[in-house]
Amino acid sequence: MTDGDPAGPGAELSATDLAVDHHLSLLAQSFRFLLDITPVDADDLRDDFLEGRAPEPPFTYRELETDPAVVRAELDSVDLGTVEDPVLGQLLRAKHREMELQLDMLEARDTEDFLPLSVELYGGVSPSLRAQAEALLAGITRTEPTDEPLDAEAFLELAEAEIARYRDEDPDLDMHAEIRSDVNGVMVSGDVLLIGPETKVQQARAQALLHHEVGTHLVTQANGSHQPIKVLGVGLAGYDETQEGLAVLAEIACGGLTAFRLRQLASRVVTVHRLVAGATFAEAHEALVADDFPAGSAWTTVMRVYRSGGMTKDAIYLRGLVELLEHLGAGGSLDQLWLGKFSLRDLPLIGDLESRGLLRAPRVLPRYLHDPSAHDNLARAAGTEDLSTLLEGHA
Repeated sequence: MTDGDPAGPGAELSATDLAVDHHLSLLAQSFRFLLDITPVDADDLRDDFLEGRAPEPPFTYRELETDPAVVRAELDSVDLGTVEDPVLGQLLRAKHREMELQLDMLEARDTEDFLPLSVELYGGVSPSLRAQAEALLAGITRTEPTDEPLDAEAFLELAEAEIARYRDEDPDLDMHAEIRSDVNGVMVSGDVLLIGPETKVQQARAQALLHHEVGTHLVTQANGSHQPIKVLGVGLAGYDETQEGLAVLAEIACGGLTAFRLRQLASRVVTVHRLVAGATFAEAHEALVADDFPAGSAWTTVMRVYRSGGMTKDAIYLRGLVELLEHLGAGGSLDQLWLGKFSLRDLPLIGDLESRGLLRAPRVLPRYLHDPSAHDNLARAAGTEDLSTLLEGHA
């Protein structure tokens, strides 16, 4: 895509407005929220739990590299009242509040105060979302046979090849992948795809996972960080839900959404509901095993939800997918969602900025968008209310 001018003739944000934006962006990058609320020893404690020796796993977390109190003092010094552009001001005020909540959560890590803050940040589980998740678990009773999984090194090789394809379009893209010993599974932090050394990826899921992590999370980070408004790279307030919905849509588009994966997304929703309802770690795990999940897979799901005192984020994958399917079904487009990381609810505000010539075109687009069959898959999925039909032609 073109690297063109950030704005059309005569269209620009003031230096004061951009300074506030840049300051918030730098502060958001000064702490590693998801890494810091994720245990470093989940793989080590798994066997003890599965063999009945540790019903409430005593997780260990990273020492915080940045003192939340210091970041909060800097955050308090940001004068949002100086922002002249009303649309940008609205977006930056919401981001400021989100960062305050994240700092509160880091300070409350592994205490009873963490869960209510998580609910405030990510929400809980609505009755309708819970009903959809339970219907998926009850209705999808057969999943694909497992194949020989790829280990961390093999998946890293695939990820590096995928990133190289994007660099063929834009050699200056800042993104890479690495294996890190303090990571469980696969996740993106900033412009880096992190892979845990114990990671196993089913071959049938590998391409879908690449489109999820690289084609969505790293692509929108690269496009957002290229914008004059830098918080679009780190993510506007509430961006996670739309991001994860987009990432699951990518799995649908490339034909990689499996029955097991759809059940997994549903299991995250019901586990968040059980967490909020007061179930113990062991009770939540037992409930997933009763729903025919392998004990190891159930462990990973419950660990993700119960980490740091209760993380409700995992309900947003299915919720974000449902909202995007409704958006597509109503004739909405995904085009503007590649401009950076932001929530679907902020789409009108982003559209306003774009219409005024204040945003750059995306540097790159997800590779699956070049495949006509991907557009067919998305068209079939648009507006569907019975999520189990997403598997037709895909499983």
